[in-house]
Amino acid sequence: MIDLSTLDLIIISSLFVIILSIGFYVGKTSGKNTSQYFLSGRNMPWWLLGLSMVATTFSTDTPNLVTDIVRTNGVAGNWVWWAFLITGLLTVFVYARLWRKSNVKTDIEFYELRYGGKPARFLRWFRAVFLGVFFNMFAMAGVMLAAIKIGEVMLGLDGWITILIAGSITLLFSSIGGFKGVVYTDFILFFVAMVGALGAAVYIVGLPEVGGLDALISHPNVTDKLAFIPSVSDKELFITIFIIPIAVQWWSSWYPGGEPGGGGYVAQRMLAAKNENHAIGATFFFNFMHIAIRPWPWILVALASLIIFPDLASIQEAFPTISDDKLGQDLAYSAMLTKLPSGLLGLVLASLAAAFMSTISTHLNWGASYLVNDLYKTQIKKEATEKEQVNAGRIATVILMVISALMALAMQNALQLFNIIIMFGAGTGLIFILRWFWWRINAWTEISAMIASGTISMLLTFTPLGDIAFGDQGWMPGYYKFPFIVIITSIIWLIVTYITQPESQDTLARFYQKTTPGGQGWKKVIAQMTPEQKEQAQTTWIVPQGILAMLLGCVFVYGSLFSTGYFIYGKLTNGFIGTVIVVFSGFLLLKVWKSIKHKTA
Repeated sequence: MIDLSTLDLIIISSLFVIILSIGFYVGKTSGKNTSQYFLSGRNMPWWLLGLSMVATTFSTDTPNLVTDIVRTNGVAGNWVWWAFLITGLLTVFVYARLWRKSNVKTDIEFYELRYGGKPARFLRWFRAVFLGVFFNMFAMAGVMLAAIKIGEVMLGLDGWITILIAGSITLLFSSIGGFKGVVYTDFILFFVAMVGALGAAVYIVGLPEVGGLDALISHPNVTDKLAFIPSVSDKELFITIFIIPIAVQWWSSWYPGGEPGGGGYVAQRMLAAKNENHAIGATFFFNFMHIAIRPWPWILVALASLIIFPDLASIQEAFPTISDDKLGQDLAYSAMLTKLPSGLLGLVLASLAAAFMSTISTHLNWGASYLVNDLYKTQIKKEATEKEQVNAGRIATVILMVISALMALAMQNALQLFNIIIMFGAGTGLIFILRWFWWRINAWTEISAMIASGTISMLLTFTPLGDIAFGDQGWMPGYYKFPFIVIITSIIWLIVTYITQPESQDTLARFYQKTTPGGQGWKKVIAQMTPEQKEQAQTTWIVPQGILAMLLGCVFVYGSLFSTGYFIYGKLTNGFIGTVIVVFSGFLLLKVWKSIKHKTA
């Protein structure tokens, strides 16, 4: 436990005052109607939305997760989330334009645009509850769990006290300021969080126990953790943390912020953008910052922790008051922060508070938007006024916060939660990609995929069946579990798709006219349109160019990530080669993007 100086307290208190002031200020206009409360009038610029998405995914649990990954599987272990760049850039260059054209208030409202009848209505309210409540609360609980561990390790606070302090402030400005309050405060929180993370990394690497960057990279506890790609000599590890994420996970699994085809709070930002170009600019900026720039300060702290706290026993010895149910590798990040001096400590704690507030406020507003727009308004009170809907949103915000806090108090570590969420979405991702470009996908496709994925995941995760089938004692290696869920789920939804009736021509034609996705997958629907409908639905097929842009974007972002790493490792030749690749791929990407803009103008 550490004692905060007066300077530390002033820095932290100042952040809280600024955030609350912004929340109260924008609350005067954000409560006028649901468009303002959940989308800020659809008039946000790309740079503000991009910064908001980066701030949201900063989170207090993310450095803990990265630390857990690096200490367990090395730097290469981060491919479990780096792989989501592929679907992220597919969203940028293919789906952002389509989402903005749809003009829906939430991505859940999309279901009654794409599908029709009772199945579409069921899917809409069920997904609102499933994602807005169940998945959303899991995500928030993970963030709160990280805050609890920081409070225990650094301040000696009980978990409920940490959540009460940080959660109350976040809840207050989120419920009053709405989406505009979230985005405006994210602008400040981004810079506070970034400066804090960088400052912590620089100071910790310079600690006498670490000895500077060169000593860190050459330390025997660290050298086997530095590779960007896991060694093929460990077959199970190589397949689990590299092959499966790159080959299967990115397109097959749903994860908040990394949804195939876009969705969640990323879709909320795209829907709030001024226009299609601003939606695209925001999502590209987010993906670049999220993957290429932001991880390195956390990675460096995680590597340094292997020198000072080489194992769990050393962490437990240094912090004997930590409860056994909260002891994990992810605690090392908070443990390292106790080494910071006064002033920098206050800034870093403020940055962690900023990350907490940014993530929780986004999830609260996003989840409340589902519960109000897609459940309350459609199932509970269809004639609700705008004021009633805003008030319902504020009540939903409070409920989500309280339940998530209770869940956090019962959890143990961030990586455990990440794996559960990934597993529960296995096999559904391909539908979110195809539903824009294949007319035959229907509401029953998505319903069957949700049920199959959730049921199979629960059986293999929470019952003895998982141990019987997979792992050292099972009849299949453990790394087959995720692909197994994907394959079985995909087979089920494909069968259901073909044995159920397709959506009506009117529903499909209406959707196509509004979003104009193009492609051969809509050929049958277009053939049955009236001449007037065909004229309105004319579009240029840009998906091939979008995929090319996605591939070039991956080279650009991954190249930036790894060339930065090579410079940090002192491998200057590799760093310069990587930089050349980044510049060349960036030049080609710009040309392809200009071509896409010209065709869609």
